[in-house]
Amino acid sequence: MRVIAVKTLKHYWEKHPEVEGALLSWYEEVSEAIWETPNSLKEQFGNASLVGSKRVIFNIHGNKYRLIVDIEFKFKIVFIVWFGTHKEYDQIDAKTVRYVKTDKK
Repeated sequence: MRVIAVKTLKHYWEKHPEVEGALLSWYEEVSEAIWETPNSLKEQFGNASLVGSKRVIFNIHGNKYRLIVDIEFKFKIVFIVWFGTHKEYDQIDAKTVRYVKTDKK
């Protein structure tokens, strides 16, 4: 799978240094995966939560953090949508949260 964008993950682990290893591990696993369907994703990540046909929530760093992505299975692309603590996650609607912009000046 192609992850869009690694720069976004880097931004998150700079903000939350304790998750750098967990996010890198997630990235490596996902980059090597070839998911045809949500079911094939669930075979690899049984704890991932599917929200709709393409939105997926991953538990990161012992479920202290949540990572929300959109997956275009047909094109093998994973778009990073949102990352935050479990507490922050409880305050958003995972179905409607929008892509984040992480550009730094």
